[in-house]
Amino acid sequence: MSFTLSATDVKNLRDATGAGMMDCKGALTEAEGDFEKAIEILRKKGQKLSVKRADRDAKEGVVIAAVNPEKTRGIIVKLSSETDFVSKNEDFINNTKKIAEIALKNYPSSLEELLKLPFEGTTTIGEKTTDLVAAIGEKIELTHYEKLEAPQVEFYIHMGNKAGVLIGLNKVGSQFADAGKDAAMQVAAMKPVALDKGDVDSTIIAKEIEIGKEQARAEGKPEAMLEKIAMGKLEKFYKENTLLNQQFVKDGSHTISSYLKSIDKDLSIIGFKHVMLG
Repeated sequence: MSFTLSATDVKNLRDATGAGMMDCKGALTEAEGDFEKAIEILRKKGQKLSVKRADRDAKEGVVIAAVNPEKTRGIIVKLSSETDFVSKNEDFINNTKKIAEIALKNYPSSLEELLKLPFEGTTTIGEKTTDLVAAIGEKIELTHYEKLEAPQVEFYIHMGNKAGVLIGLNKVGSQFADAGKDAAMQVAAMKPVALDKGDVDSTIIAKEIEIGKEQARAEGKPEAMLEKIAMGKLEKFYKENTLLNQQFVKDGSHTISSYLKSIDKDLSIIGFKHVMLG
């Protein structure tokens, strides 16, 4: 069955998919004018392109954090790209914001579930990222999705959408918003590995103890003292790398824990999430 391919058909497909003009023309020709089939062809080409670029690093991108109006739930998403030229594009940023809105509204349990959610019409978020690969010609991936629930959740987005942080506070009140924001900025700046001592992964603790022993041994300390010295170094590690025990960057006279208690004696953090580029 013959068909006539018009410039309007090609433009409509480009508007719908964001793919290049020649790609749209080729897809419509292959699909013999069937618009939906042409979209499917473009998606398949995008999937192939994604596989082709699987060995490429997507270290740039956009990180968006957001909380619901009640401030009881928060999410972070990261849409990764290969270059900052792409990540600074307004459409790319807006697509990431739209994904964040969908994530916050639906609050899926995992990244896999998020990718299956509708983006626009019948298109899923996963399909949208594939379309971006076809349209942009770079490796584009939705690589991270984090969520957090707490009595009060505050968030922070580091300049240029390079990092996003969620902070879960144990108490509710507008008077705690600034403290939550301060703690979120602390996370972005100091990158703690855990909330408190008891939250540090056992493999990290074992590694730090072993490092402490080796350092003491290299300094010529007696074998009988190595364990004690290593434990002392571990305490220093906790102070530098667990959020509640870190020195507050805005006021060195406080740890994050004591800063929160200076605002309210019972105020603390029950959890945090941190996603950054790289």
